[in-house]
Amino acid sequence: MIRSMADVDVRQGLRKVLGQVQVAAGNRSPDLQDVKPRLVAVSKIKPAELILQAYEEGQRHFGENYVQELEEKGHNSLILKNCKDIKWHFIGHLQSNKVNKVLAVPNLFMIETVDSKKLATQLNKNWPNFNPDSKLNIMIQVNTSGEQEKNGINPSEVQGLTEYVLKECTNLRLDGLMTIGQFGYDLAKGPNPDFVCLKQCRDDVCKKLGLNWKDIGLSMGMSDDFEHAIQLGSTNVRVGTSIFGHRPKKA
Repeated sequence: MIRSMADVDVRQGLRKVLGQVQVAAGNRSPDLQDVKPRLVAVSKIKPAELILQAYEEGQRHFGENYVQELEEKGHNSLILKNCKDIKWHFIGHLQSNKVNKVLAVPNLFMIETVDSKKLATQLNKNWPNFNPDSKLNIMIQVNTSGEQEKNGINPSEVQGLTEYVLKECTNLRLDGLMTIGQFGYDLAKGPNPDFVCLKQCRDDVCKKLGLNWKDIGLSMGMSDDFEHAIQLGSTNVRVGTSIFGHRPKKA
């Protein structure tokens, strides 16, 4: 049954998810035990009051899909006053004409959806205008499922874009690779091939460019599959419904 907003217990949902994250991380292979997964609470279409509840429970990383909503929440007076250490992740498709709107958001921590040299170049050029004393964390989005309706570069393009960001974009810090993957995958068939593909992309690019794989994170896994993603090596999971409840259906 879909709960109404009044029935949603954000604190309880968050505690449950954090417990699941901890258990899943503990079940990983020994070489992954020292990498703690980061939970990003996806708060799209949810009011500031619920974000405050999650923040008060200790959550710091929050993800938004839409530029306008990130702007509104990032500049919300309640959030600015009460959530000094909040860290915003932009996890939607970012168009060039909206780059500055996102970069101007207070406490912007990361853009997880860099999918072209053009976007990386623009972020690298414009970021110092907003925060010249730090680098902007970014992830490269990979379309591992090959679905036309999903954004992201082809796996074969990962090395080229990674090398470009590392060599040419000195104002950016590459946190890792991100994928959304196909929805509703049946785990009875075995490990999610999209997660396996992203991990292989990471391993390949690290080998070819001489990078330490522990320095290149993997953002994969959402409410329905984040435990499985963590067991396969995800370092960043995006969970919304399990924390905030279902989003209302559009009329």
